Amino acid sequence: MTRTRRATAIIGIGQTDWSGDWRRVRAGEKPADSVGYAAQAFQDALRDSGIPKDDIDGLIVGPTTAYERMGEVLGLNVRWGGQADAVQSVLQAQMAIEAGYAKVIALVYGNDQRSAGTQYGGPSAMGGQSFLSYVYHSPWGMTSQGALYALTLRRYQHERGLSEADMGQVAVAQRAWASMNEAAIQRKQITIDDYLQSRYVCEPLHVFDYCLVNDGGVALIIADAEYAERMRPDPVYILGTGRSDLNTGATSLEPRLTDYYLPAQQQAGASSYEMAGIGPDDMDVMLAYDSFSVHVPLALEGYGYCEVGDVAKFLAEKGIGPGGALPVNTHGGHLSESYMQGWNHQLEAVRQLRGTAGDRQVPGAQTVHYTSDVAGKCMSVIYGR
Repeated sequence: MTRTRRATAIIGIGQTDWSGDWRRVRAGEKPADSVGYAAQAFQDALRDSGIPKDDIDGLIVGPTTAYERMGEVLGLNVRWGGQADAVQSVLQAQMAIEAGYAKVIALVYGNDQRSAGTQYGGPSAMGGQSFLSYVYHSPWGMTSQGALYALTLRRYQHERGLSEADMGQVAVAQRAWASMNEAAIQRKQITIDDYLQSRYVCEPLHVFDYCLVNDGGVALIIADAEYAERMRPDPVYILGTGRSDLNTGATSLEPRLTDYYLPAQQQAGASSYEMAGIGPDDMDVMLAYDSFSVHVPLALEGYGYCEVGDVAKFLAEKGIGPGGALPVNTHGGHLSESYMQGWNHQLEAVRQLRGTAGDRQVPGAQTVHYTSDVAGKCMSVIYGR
Protein backbone atom coordinates (compact mmCIF):
# COMPACT_ATOMS: atom_id res chain seq x y z
CA MET A 1 0.00 0.00 0.00
CA THR A 2 1.37 3.40 -0.94
CA ARG A 3 1.32 6.10 1.71
CA THR A 4 -0.15 9.37 0.51
CA ARG A 5 0.92 12.88 1.47
CA ARG A 6 -1.91 14.86 3.14
CA ALA A 7 -4.31 11.87 3.22
CA THR A 8 -4.74 12.09 7.00
CA ALA A 9 -4.87 14.97 9.48
CA ILE A 10 -5.09 15.72 13.19
CA ILE A 11 -8.31 17.52 14.08
CA GLY A 12 -8.35 17.35 17.88
CA ILE A 13 -5.86 17.45 20.74
CA GLY A 14 -6.26 17.17 24.50
CA GLN A 15 -4.27 16.83 27.69
CA THR A 16 -4.57 16.79 31.45
CA ASP A 17 -3.17 19.37 33.88
CA TRP A 18 0.39 18.05 34.07
CA SER A 19 1.84 20.73 36.34
CA GLY A 20 -1.21 20.82 38.64
CA ASP A 21 -1.23 17.04 39.02
CA TRP A 22 2.56 17.10 39.53
CA ARG A 23 2.06 19.31 42.58
CA ARG A 24 -0.87 17.22 43.86
CA VAL A 25 1.02 13.94 43.54
CA ARG A 26 4.07 15.38 45.29
CA ALA A 27 1.71 16.44 48.09
CA GLY A 28 0.60 12.84 48.51
CA GLU A 29 -2.62 12.90 46.49
CA LYS A 30 -3.58 10.55 43.67
CA PRO A 31 -5.71 12.61 41.27
CA ALA A 32 -6.45 9.69 38.91
CA ASP A 33 -5.25 6.34 37.62
CA SER A 34 -3.98 5.75 34.08
CA VAL A 35 -7.49 5.18 32.70
CA GLY A 36 -8.78 8.30 34.42
CA TYR A 37 -6.04 10.52 32.98
CA ALA A 38 -6.65 9.08 29.51
CA ALA A 39 -10.40 9.72 29.80
CA GLN A 40 -9.83 13.36 30.81
CA ALA A 41 -7.50 13.92 27.88
CA PHE A 42 -9.96 12.31 25.46
CA GLN A 43 -12.80 14.59 26.57
CA ASP A 44 -10.48 17.59 26.02
CA ALA A 45 -9.54 16.38 22.52
CA LEU A 46 -13.20 15.73 21.64
CA ARG A 47 -14.12 19.29 22.65
CA ASP A 48 -11.20 20.63 20.65
CA SER A 49 -12.23 18.71 17.53
CA GLY A 50 -15.88 19.78 17.67
CA ILE A 51 -17.01 16.48 16.14
CA PRO A 52 -19.74 14.12 17.39
CA LYS A 53 -18.30 11.26 19.43
CA ASP A 54 -20.27 8.76 17.36
CA ASP A 55 -18.22 9.69 14.27
CA ILE A 56 -15.16 8.03 15.85
CA ASP A 57 -14.80 4.51 14.46
CA GLY A 58 -11.24 3.69 15.53
CA LEU A 59 -9.35 3.67 18.84
CA ILE A 60 -5.68 3.21 19.69
CA VAL A 61 -4.64 3.25 23.34
CA GLY A 62 -1.20 3.65 24.85
CA PRO A 63 0.67 0.69 26.34
CA THR A 64 -0.33 1.64 29.89
CA THR A 65 -4.07 0.93 29.53
CA ALA A 66 -6.17 -1.96 28.22
CA TYR A 67 -7.83 -1.43 24.83
CA GLU A 68 -11.15 -3.08 25.66
CA ARG A 69 -11.56 -1.33 29.00
CA MET A 70 -10.67 2.05 27.53
CA GLY A 71 -13.34 1.61 24.85
CA GLU A 72 -15.91 0.91 27.56
CA VAL A 73 -14.88 3.88 29.70
CA LEU A 74 -14.90 6.30 26.76
CA GLY A 75 -18.17 4.94 25.38
CA LEU A 76 -16.55 4.15 22.02
CA ASN A 77 -17.92 1.06 20.28
CA VAL A 78 -15.42 1.28 17.40
CA ARG A 79 -14.95 -1.13 14.50
CA TRP A 80 -11.13 -1.06 14.53
CA GLY A 81 -8.45 -0.49 17.16
CA GLY A 82 -5.34 -1.57 18.99
CA GLN A 83 -2.55 -0.61 21.37
CA ALA A 84 0.74 1.17 20.63
CA ASP A 85 3.18 3.81 21.81
CA ALA A 86 2.93 7.42 20.65
CA VAL A 87 4.69 7.40 17.31
CA GLN A 88 3.51 3.92 16.34
CA SER A 89 -0.06 5.04 17.11
CA VAL A 90 0.28 7.87 14.60
CA LEU A 91 1.69 5.53 11.94
CA GLN A 92 -0.96 2.87 12.64
CA ALA A 93 -3.77 5.43 12.44
CA GLN A 94 -2.39 6.69 9.13
CA MET A 95 -2.22 3.16 7.72
CA ALA A 96 -5.67 2.15 9.03
CA ILE A 97 -7.33 5.21 7.50
CA GLU A 98 -5.57 4.83 4.17
CA ALA A 99 -6.47 1.11 4.11
CA GLY A 100 -10.12 1.87 4.80
CA TYR A 101 -10.37 0.25 8.24
CA ALA A 102 -11.56 3.49 9.86
CA LYS A 103 -12.16 7.17 9.05
CA VAL A 104 -11.81 8.88 12.43
CA ILE A 105 -9.48 7.43 15.08
CA ALA A 106 -8.97 8.49 18.69
CA LEU A 107 -5.45 8.00 20.11
CA VAL A 108 -5.60 7.97 23.91
CA TYR A 109 -2.85 7.73 26.52
CA GLY A 110 -2.85 7.92 30.30
CA ASN A 111 -0.12 7.11 32.80
CA ASP A 112 -0.04 7.31 36.60
CA GLN A 113 3.65 6.42 36.61
CA ARG A 114 4.62 8.88 39.36
CA SER A 115 1.84 8.17 41.87
CA ALA A 116 1.96 4.42 41.16
CA GLY A 117 5.73 4.30 41.77
CA THR A 118 6.57 2.83 38.36
CA GLN A 119 10.21 1.75 38.28
CA TYR A 120 12.43 2.45 35.26
CA GLY A 121 15.40 0.69 36.79
CA GLY A 122 16.29 -2.23 39.02
CA PRO A 123 15.09 -5.84 38.83
CA SER A 124 11.42 -4.76 38.49
CA ALA A 125 12.04 -2.24 35.71
CA MET A 126 8.97 -1.43 33.64
CA GLY A 127 9.06 -2.99 30.17
CA GLY A 128 11.93 -5.37 30.88
CA GLN A 129 9.92 -8.35 29.63
CA SER A 130 9.55 -6.70 26.21
CA PHE A 131 12.77 -4.71 25.94
CA LEU A 132 15.51 -6.95 27.27
CA SER A 133 18.11 -4.19 27.12
CA TYR A 134 16.32 -2.54 30.07
CA VAL A 135 17.30 -5.40 32.40
CA TYR A 136 19.63 -7.66 30.42
CA HIS A 137 22.80 -6.01 31.67
CA SER A 138 21.98 -5.80 35.36
CA PRO A 139 24.56 -8.51 36.26
CA TRP A 140 27.26 -6.11 35.01
CA GLY A 141 26.06 -3.29 37.22
CA MET A 142 23.87 -1.34 34.81
CA THR A 143 20.72 -0.96 36.83
CA SER A 144 18.60 1.47 34.85
CA GLN A 145 17.85 2.94 31.45
CA GLY A 146 19.93 5.93 32.55
CA ALA A 147 22.95 3.65 32.79
CA LEU A 148 22.38 2.44 29.24
CA TYR A 149 22.17 5.98 27.87
CA ALA A 150 25.16 7.08 29.96
CA LEU A 151 27.21 4.37 28.26
CA THR A 152 25.97 5.52 24.85
CA LEU A 153 26.76 9.17 25.59
CA ARG A 154 30.25 8.41 26.94
CA ARG A 155 31.28 6.64 23.73
CA TYR A 156 29.52 9.23 21.56
CA GLN A 157 31.31 12.10 23.31
CA HIS A 158 34.64 10.35 22.85
CA GLU A 159 34.14 9.65 19.15
CA ARG A 160 32.51 12.97 18.22
CA GLY A 161 34.53 15.28 20.44
CA LEU A 162 31.43 16.48 22.29
CA SER A 163 32.17 18.18 25.61
CA GLU A 164 29.88 18.30 28.66
CA ALA A 165 29.31 22.00 27.98
CA ASP A 166 28.24 21.11 24.44
CA MET A 167 25.76 18.56 25.80
CA GLY A 168 24.50 21.08 28.33
CA GLN A 169 23.16 23.24 25.53
CA VAL A 170 20.34 20.72 24.99
CA ALA A 171 18.99 20.95 28.54
CA VAL A 172 19.53 24.73 28.68
CA ALA A 173 17.70 25.30 25.38
CA GLN A 174 14.75 23.12 26.32
CA ARG A 175 14.37 24.81 29.71
CA ALA A 176 14.39 28.19 27.92
CA TRP A 177 11.52 27.01 25.73
CA ALA A 178 9.70 25.59 28.76
CA SER A 179 9.97 28.94 30.56
CA MET A 180 7.50 30.27 27.95
CA ASN A 181 5.11 27.32 28.31
CA GLU A 182 2.45 27.62 31.01
CA ALA A 183 1.78 23.87 30.88
CA ALA A 184 5.41 22.92 31.56
CA ILE A 185 6.31 21.44 34.93
CA GLN A 186 9.87 22.83 35.09
CA ARG A 187 9.96 26.48 33.92
CA LYS A 188 12.93 27.98 35.77
CA GLN A 189 15.67 28.77 33.25
CA ILE A 190 19.12 27.28 33.74
CA THR A 191 22.58 28.24 32.45
CA ILE A 192 25.48 26.14 31.22
CA ASP A 193 27.16 26.74 34.59
CA ASP A 194 24.04 25.46 36.38
CA TYR A 195 24.20 22.37 34.19
CA LEU A 196 27.90 21.74 34.74
CA GLN A 197 27.57 22.21 38.51
CA SER A 198 24.51 19.95 38.81
CA ARG A 199 24.91 16.45 40.20
CA TYR A 200 25.54 13.39 38.13
CA VAL A 201 22.87 10.71 38.29
CA CYS A 202 24.94 8.35 36.17
CA GLU A 203 28.07 10.01 34.80
CA PRO A 204 28.26 11.63 32.25
CA LEU A 205 24.48 12.23 32.55
CA HIS A 206 23.60 15.13 34.84
CA VAL A 207 20.22 15.39 36.51
CA PHE A 208 19.15 17.89 33.81
CA ASP A 209 19.77 15.22 31.15
CA TYR A 210 17.00 13.02 32.56
CA CYS A 211 13.30 13.23 31.73
CA LEU A 212 10.73 14.03 34.36
CA VAL A 213 8.49 11.29 35.76
CA ASN A 214 4.93 12.57 36.20
CA ASP A 215 1.30 11.54 35.88
CA GLY A 216 -0.92 12.65 33.05
CA GLY A 217 -2.79 11.99 29.85
CA VAL A 218 -2.80 12.98 26.17
CA ALA A 219 -5.28 12.39 23.34
CA LEU A 220 -5.36 13.03 19.60
CA ILE A 221 -8.06 12.60 16.98
CA ILE A 222 -6.84 11.72 13.48
CA ALA A 223 -9.19 11.59 10.48
CA ASP A 224 -9.08 11.13 6.74
CA ALA A 225 -8.36 14.42 5.02
CA GLU A 226 -11.78 14.82 3.40
CA TYR A 227 -13.58 14.51 6.74
CA ALA A 228 -10.99 16.70 8.46
CA GLU A 229 -11.44 19.53 5.98
CA ARG A 230 -15.24 19.41 6.40
CA MET A 231 -15.09 19.54 10.18
CA ARG A 232 -12.53 22.28 10.88
CA PRO A 233 -10.63 24.98 8.97
CA ASP A 234 -7.14 24.20 10.27
CA PRO A 235 -6.40 20.46 10.07
CA VAL A 236 -2.76 19.52 10.61
CA TYR A 237 -1.79 17.10 7.88
CA ILE A 238 0.57 14.15 8.02
CA LEU A 239 2.90 14.93 5.14
CA GLY A 240 5.37 12.10 5.50
CA THR A 241 6.25 9.07 7.63
CA GLY A 242 9.13 6.63 7.73
CA ARG A 243 10.37 3.76 9.87
CA SER A 244 13.47 1.60 10.02
CA ASP A 245 14.44 -0.91 12.72
CA LEU A 246 17.78 -2.26 13.94
CA ASN A 247 17.26 -5.66 15.53
CA THR A 248 20.68 -7.30 15.18
CA GLY A 249 22.32 -7.16 18.58
CA ALA A 250 19.54 -4.97 19.95
CA THR A 251 19.38 -6.64 23.37
CA SER A 252 23.14 -6.21 23.79
CA LEU A 253 22.95 -2.51 22.91
CA GLU A 254 24.90 -2.93 19.67
CA PRO A 255 22.82 -0.42 17.64
CA ARG A 256 23.19 2.20 20.37
CA LEU A 257 26.92 1.77 20.86
CA THR A 258 28.32 1.22 17.40
CA ASP A 259 26.35 3.48 15.04
CA TYR A 260 24.07 5.35 17.48
CA TYR A 261 21.01 4.33 15.37
CA LEU A 262 22.47 6.24 12.41
CA PRO A 263 21.65 3.77 9.55
CA ALA A 264 18.03 3.40 10.71
CA GLN A 265 17.60 7.14 11.27
CA GLN A 266 18.88 7.86 7.77
CA GLN A 267 16.52 5.31 6.22
CA ALA A 268 13.48 6.44 8.22
CA GLY A 269 14.25 10.07 7.47
CA ALA A 270 14.74 9.49 3.74
CA SER A 271 11.44 7.61 3.53
CA SER A 272 9.52 10.42 5.23
CA TYR A 273 11.29 13.15 3.24
CA GLU A 274 10.47 11.39 -0.05
CA MET A 275 6.79 11.06 0.91
CA ALA A 276 6.55 14.68 2.08
CA GLY A 277 8.54 16.09 -0.82
CA ILE A 278 10.66 18.19 1.55
CA GLY A 279 13.85 17.75 3.56
CA PRO A 280 15.51 18.89 6.78
CA ASP A 281 16.29 22.34 5.36
CA ASP A 282 12.52 22.93 4.99
CA MET A 283 11.59 22.26 8.63
CA ASP A 284 10.42 25.15 10.80
CA VAL A 285 10.39 23.11 14.06
CA MET A 286 12.10 19.86 15.02
CA LEU A 287 10.76 17.71 17.88
CA ALA A 288 12.85 14.78 19.12
CA TYR A 289 11.86 12.07 21.60
CA ASP A 290 14.01 12.89 24.61
CA SER A 291 13.74 10.52 27.54
CA PHE A 292 17.40 11.52 27.85
CA SER A 293 19.10 14.56 26.31
CA VAL A 294 21.45 12.40 24.23
CA HIS A 295 18.56 11.59 21.91
CA VAL A 296 18.74 15.14 20.52
CA PRO A 297 22.32 15.24 19.10
CA LEU A 298 21.87 11.71 17.75
CA ALA A 299 18.70 12.80 15.93
CA LEU A 300 20.27 15.99 14.57
CA GLU A 301 22.98 13.89 12.93
CA GLY A 302 20.81 10.95 11.95
CA TYR A 303 18.05 12.92 10.26
CA GLY A 304 20.43 15.15 8.32
CA TYR A 305 20.31 18.46 10.19
CA CYS A 306 24.11 18.46 10.38
CA GLU A 307 26.97 16.36 9.11
CA VAL A 308 28.02 13.37 11.18
CA GLY A 309 30.56 14.64 13.70
CA ASP A 310 29.42 18.28 13.49
CA VAL A 311 26.83 18.34 16.28
CA ALA A 312 28.94 20.46 18.63
CA LYS A 313 29.52 23.00 15.86
CA PHE A 314 25.81 22.97 14.97
CA LEU A 315 24.72 23.57 18.57
CA ALA A 316 27.22 26.43 18.98
CA GLU A 317 26.81 28.17 15.62
CA LYS A 318 23.16 27.45 14.70
CA GLY A 319 21.46 26.94 18.05
CA ILE A 320 18.32 25.00 19.03
CA GLY A 321 16.85 27.32 21.67
CA PRO A 322 14.75 30.49 21.32
CA GLY A 323 16.32 32.64 18.61
CA GLY A 324 18.31 29.70 17.22
CA ALA A 325 18.33 28.61 13.58
CA LEU A 326 16.48 25.35 14.36
CA PRO A 327 13.87 25.46 17.13
CA VAL A 328 14.01 22.03 18.84
CA ASN A 329 11.52 20.69 21.40
CA THR A 330 9.79 24.06 21.68
CA HIS A 331 7.49 22.85 24.46
CA GLY A 332 10.43 21.91 26.69
CA GLY A 333 10.25 18.22 25.83
CA HIS A 334 10.40 15.41 28.32
CA LEU A 335 13.26 17.14 30.12
CA SER A 336 11.17 20.16 31.18
CA GLU A 337 7.53 20.09 30.03
CA SER A 338 6.17 16.63 30.86
CA TYR A 339 7.12 12.98 30.42
CA MET A 340 4.28 11.69 28.30
CA GLN A 341 6.48 9.21 26.41
CA GLY A 342 6.37 11.03 23.08
CA TRP A 343 2.65 11.88 23.14
CA ASN A 344 3.10 15.50 24.22
CA HIS A 345 5.42 16.13 21.26
CA GLN A 346 2.46 15.47 18.92
CA LEU A 347 0.41 18.14 20.72
CA GLU A 348 3.24 20.65 20.31
CA ALA A 349 3.43 19.92 16.58
CA VAL A 350 -0.26 20.73 16.23
CA ARG A 351 -0.04 23.91 18.31
CA GLN A 352 2.95 25.24 16.38
CA LEU A 353 1.16 24.60 13.07
CA ARG A 354 -2.11 26.11 14.28
CA GLY A 355 -0.19 29.15 15.49
CA THR A 356 -1.51 28.71 19.05
CA ALA A 357 1.72 28.02 20.94
CA GLY A 358 1.64 31.36 22.76
CA ASP A 359 4.92 33.01 23.76
CA ARG A 360 6.96 30.14 22.31
CA GLN A 361 5.25 30.25 18.91
CA VAL A 362 7.68 29.95 16.00
CA PRO A 363 6.51 32.67 13.58
CA GLY A 364 4.92 31.32 10.42
CA ALA A 365 5.57 27.65 11.20
CA GLN A 366 4.41 25.50 8.27
CA THR A 367 6.30 22.24 8.87
CA VAL A 368 7.20 20.25 11.99
CA HIS A 369 9.40 17.13 12.09
CA TYR A 370 9.03 14.57 14.90
CA THR A 371 11.64 11.84 15.40
CA SER A 372 11.64 8.87 17.76
CA ASP A 373 14.57 6.49 18.30
CA VAL A 374 13.80 3.96 21.01
CA ALA A 375 14.78 0.31 21.52
CA GLY A 376 16.13 -0.12 17.99
CA LYS A 377 13.11 1.44 16.24
CA CYS A 378 13.61 4.73 14.38
CA MET A 379 10.55 6.63 13.17
CA SER A 380 10.02 9.94 11.44
CA VAL A 381 6.78 11.92 11.09
CA ILE A 382 6.45 15.20 9.20
CA TYR A 383 3.43 17.40 9.91
CA GLY A 384 2.34 20.43 7.93
CA ARG A 385 -0.43 22.83 6.97
